[in-house]
Amino acid sequence: MGSLPRPESKPHAVCIPYPAQGHVNPMLKLAKLLHHHGGFHITFVNTEYNHRRLIKSGGPSAVEGLSDFRFHTIPDGLPPSDADTTQDVPSLCVSTTTTCLEPFCDLLSKLNSEAPPVSCIVSDGVMSFTLKAAERFGLPEVLFWTTSACGFLGYRQYRRLVEEGHTPLRDMSQVTNGHFETVIDWVPGMKDIRLRDFPSFIRTTDPKDIMLNFLIQEAEAAPRAKALIINTFDALERDVLDALSASFPRIYTVGPLQLMMDHVQDERLGAMASSLWKEDLSCMEWLDTKEPESVVYVNFGSITVMTADQMSEFAWGLANSKKPFLWVIRPDLVAGDKAMLPPEFVTETKDRSRLMSWCPQEQVLKHPAVGGFLTHSGWNSTIESIVGGVPVICWPFFAEQQTNCRFSCVEWGMGMEIDNNVKRGEVEALVKELMDGEKGKKMKEKALEWKRKAEEAAAPGGSSYLNLENLINELLLQ
Repeated sequence: MGSLPRPESKPHAVCIPYPAQGHVNPMLKLAKLLHHHGGFHITFVNTEYNHRRLIKSGGPSAVEGLSDFRFHTIPDGLPPSDADTTQDVPSLCVSTTTTCLEPFCDLLSKLNSEAPPVSCIVSDGVMSFTLKAAERFGLPEVLFWTTSACGFLGYRQYRRLVEEGHTPLRDMSQVTNGHFETVIDWVPGMKDIRLRDFPSFIRTTDPKDIMLNFLIQEAEAAPRAKALIINTFDALERDVLDALSASFPRIYTVGPLQLMMDHVQDERLGAMASSLWKEDLSCMEWLDTKEPESVVYVNFGSITVMTADQMSEFAWGLANSKKPFLWVIRPDLVAGDKAMLPPEFVTETKDRSRLMSWCPQEQVLKHPAVGGFLTHSGWNSTIESIVGGVPVICWPFFAEQQTNCRFSCVEWGMGMEIDNNVKRGEVEALVKELMDGEKGKKMKEKALEWKRKAEEAAAPGGSSYLNLENLINELLLQ
């Protein structure tokens, strides 16, 4: 990137992610880009709970930092725990909103007493309490929504969906009785969107539902920020971004961040890891032994939980497809239980399966042996599958995964959805179609087309590359 005008003292950005894996990952990438390309001193703020998990998974060097890239912590306000698992999301949302402002302000005061003083805040979009801190300290703040642009636009409709009586529901049968197939025709940038395609927190009968109200609050706070950052690229979500720009004149699409990181050749930054689980790298050697595009990669992300029955249906569907597969099974994947697979399944598939508790997903999805991805449609997973040119089978669990699933299958043509009430026969049929069928071939072509467009956006002179330069200038020239 070209050299940018520098203020007299080094600019200092405080970066604070929401304390869950899918938020920490992209925020750390963004922080590294600001440090490398913008010359920023970085303070990266984790919760104490996640700080301990980072040390447990990556060793002390994961959070050692550099003289101008430091890691600090604030408490999350929840009871102490050493569990190796994502905390309860509604509890975390209540706690960050109600308890984190003062500890965060104390940290800002401490940082201001050192050099260089804080010059801006880069906060997760769902940590909007930080806007109060920015106002108190007279600092500019930009919000980084780690969702897709379409997911964020979905949350921005929540207030109107409540006003028009679409949520809260009369009773939960409305989710399955056809009500959720209702097309909502007033959302610009989202043609033929159905109620079921909106982020999932509208699926409640409780007007006081924590997540419904939290997302209304967070989405409505967004215009108070100086700008909005999204990990996407213009060609992928053009209509949605045009619709959002009516409310947000300054939106910086700087993704895929994974490709933007290819411009950062700095081993010291590379040593800072963001995985909250210990990664098992042995899967890469296993993939090396497989034919090109022959393996199905299965990972439902860091938060999804399923029943033992659902896990069994997925397992037998994969087994009956006769395809090699690599399946990431977190210890806490099955609700209230240890994730256990039937022994006969393990015996039957042992020659063509690899089961592990966590893996380096970005590397896996770029491996030539991977031909398809069975995913929960989280945004990081979706954009990483685009970078790898890998088509997807979507089983969305919650939040804006439903919206990402819709766009993957309908707008981007690179996905197929699996019924929420998962059955082994459907899993087997979809896996075979994905890997060998005509529709699978077309999806692969579309995935490769989006991969090329992503690479163009992140290359020097591309839209995301230029947007990062413009974002850095905006933050520097306050």
